[in-house]
Amino acid sequence: MKLPAHITLTGRKRPVAAPDRTPVYAIVGNPNSGKTTLFNALTGLRQKVGNYPGVTVEKKIGITWSQHGRPIEIIDLPGAYSLAARSPDEAVLRDVLLGRRADTPQPDRLICVVDASNLERNLYLVHQILDLGRPVIIALNMMDMAAAAGMKVSAAALEKALGVPVVACEAVHGKGLVELKLALSRIELPLARHRWDVPGPIAPAVAELQASLTQNDARTALVARAEALLLLTDFDTVRVAGSKPLSPRTHEILGTWRQRWAGGGADWSAALVRSRYDAIGLLCRDVVRRTRDSGPSRSDRIDAVLCHSIWGWAVFGAIMAALFYSIFSLAEAPMNFIDGQVAAFGGWVKGGMAPGDLRDLLTDGVIGGVGGIVVFLPQILILFFFVGLLESTGYMARAAFIMDRPMSKVGLNGRSFIPLLGSYACAIPGIMATRTIENARDRLVTILVAPLMSCSARLPVYLLMIATLLPGDTIPATTKAGIMLLMYALGTGGAFFFAWLFKRTLLQGAPPHMIMELPPYQPPHFKDIVRQMVERGWLFLKNAGTIILGISIVLWFLTTHPKHPDSAATATEQIAQSFAGRAGHALEPVIKPLGFDWRIGIGLVTSFAAREVFVSSTAVVFSVENFQGGKRADVTPVRTALRQARWPDGAPLFTPLVCLVLMVYYVFAMQCMSTVAVVKRETNSWRWPLFQIAYMTGTAWLVCFAFYQAGRALGY
Repeated sequence: MKLPAHITLTGRKRPVAAPDRTPVYAIVGNPNSGKTTLFNALTGLRQKVGNYPGVTVEKKIGITWSQHGRPIEIIDLPGAYSLAARSPDEAVLRDVLLGRRADTPQPDRLICVVDASNLERNLYLVHQILDLGRPVIIALNMMDMAAAAGMKVSAAALEKALGVPVVACEAVHGKGLVELKLALSRIELPLARHRWDVPGPIAPAVAELQASLTQNDARTALVARAEALLLLTDFDTVRVAGSKPLSPRTHEILGTWRQRWAGGGADWSAALVRSRYDAIGLLCRDVVRRTRDSGPSRSDRIDAVLCHSIWGWAVFGAIMAALFYSIFSLAEAPMNFIDGQVAAFGGWVKGGMAPGDLRDLLTDGVIGGVGGIVVFLPQILILFFFVGLLESTGYMARAAFIMDRPMSKVGLNGRSFIPLLGSYACAIPGIMATRTIENARDRLVTILVAPLMSCSARLPVYLLMIATLLPGDTIPATTKAGIMLLMYALGTGGAFFFAWLFKRTLLQGAPPHMIMELPPYQPPHFKDIVRQMVERGWLFLKNAGTIILGISIVLWFLTTHPKHPDSAATATEQIAQSFAGRAGHALEPVIKPLGFDWRIGIGLVTSFAAREVFVSSTAVVFSVENFQGGKRADVTPVRTALRQARWPDGAPLFTPLVCLVLMVYYVFAMQCMSTVAVVKRETNSWRWPLFQIAYMTGTAWLVCFAFYQAGRALGY
């Protein structure tokens, strides 16, 4: 069987969704094409976010409404430049479109989001998708940026050439959404009409693979042909749990043709890619017209400063310093307000209930534990606002570019810095972001060091220790921000050191070259930034209301039971003989060389569930101590309670040195079960998460031991 020299799809129509069920659209497109912005604009707050089973790739599903008032389900698939998958997130896109994933039904129709200012590159993915013979709507996005670059892109000409609906839009400004919804509401859509030349020597291989794929999985002829072209373009080496493996016969055919071509010295894979781009180039010649010689674009002029070898670093440092300064200066007032309200609420509950275990549980376990975490919500919101702002404006990719040179010194490249930068907010999405790293060794090294970047979960611990270290409102915010910046720098330095070490020992390999797209600068889309900030803040509160609440209640029980036989016992005596006290005393010989006592040990153990639990744990432990004549005093803010804590000999427990050592411990220690679970899931083995726990916790103990003992020797 011989494949014709070119592929032609007719413009016939077909219905794709029964009238009595909700049609399903999938949004696809290149990274930085405005795909997620368009998804948010269409669905608003009607979204559900989760992960695809088997892989930690984010799955977003939303609902929009047709012009007839019917719901339309929209899936936001991961961004990719090609269906020839090189990473797990690109593999999810490919497998969903090919109907390989049992957990995600094949969508009825596709919305291909295309960056009009970079049309030729974006159409490569669209060209591959059109081969599948699926109903497609093309959203020609960023028309304003194309015009600013001196280009006039004709949506009508593109629609005529491809035979599918093309809608010009500017998702960030909400333009074209009405026209796009009208297209989404159509009962029938025409199938694509496009033509491109396939190199003649490849045709027999395509035909043979097509026959094998059709026989193995009962694919349609078009889908089998499209997948055959993908396999010949880039042999599929990324397998995802849940996707269907290739048959042995298909593997044999691929191996035979690759061996035959290798013997002839021809790179037919590259020839296939070139032929596709040749067809796209001819198409763009009729669609794009340059209206003027625009010269250097606005983004190029800005990059001349922000990506400069000197000024770029100065701007990057200034942005990071402004972020940390804002965490203190802007959040101080709402923090004090929340702190006061928590204390007042605890006092109100205490005054309205009779003494007993239930009152103690509510005031010390629930209000004291959860309240000690909620007070840090303003800092969390500010952090995520700044992260969203940097991503929305396009600066985040520049940060990766700036960091490429120092990253190469440790054996990685700037692409690894994007997950590391994301880990400042949370190590979990940072580790998930390593899916875009093609080299397996570099991806594993990045996963191993990502938790060393100081995430937002450490922020409550840092803030609590800094508040204890520098009490009073007379301390300048710049001093507090400087200490915070020092902790972040220490974590970053540790991540770089261990990346260098691993790349030269366990996971040796040459530093990879980085090729990445710098998206154009654009005004921040504050609606999306605020939505992301609220989502992350709500997730933080949900953790406080579930995980942290549960741990706080359990901790309260462990610190108050078994009851001391002497009803007149002090709080210290009660905790010392409780379950938690016994565990803390057992741990104290290990942590005392670091300046920690058994009460801090309780916080270290419980915070393995989540680092921020340390704050609620200390809130519970130290508020339980506030007995006066067998009766509890008013709820004391946790920061004040820590300043009042003492060793048995009366010496202060939380000295400046201990506060600093405790922050250093949380810089290096692996104190997060969720991160361990994600590392296990990403590496598909317990070997690496257990290694991560061992090397990080061991490093934390050794560094803190050296720091504390040196401080003691110097008289601090």
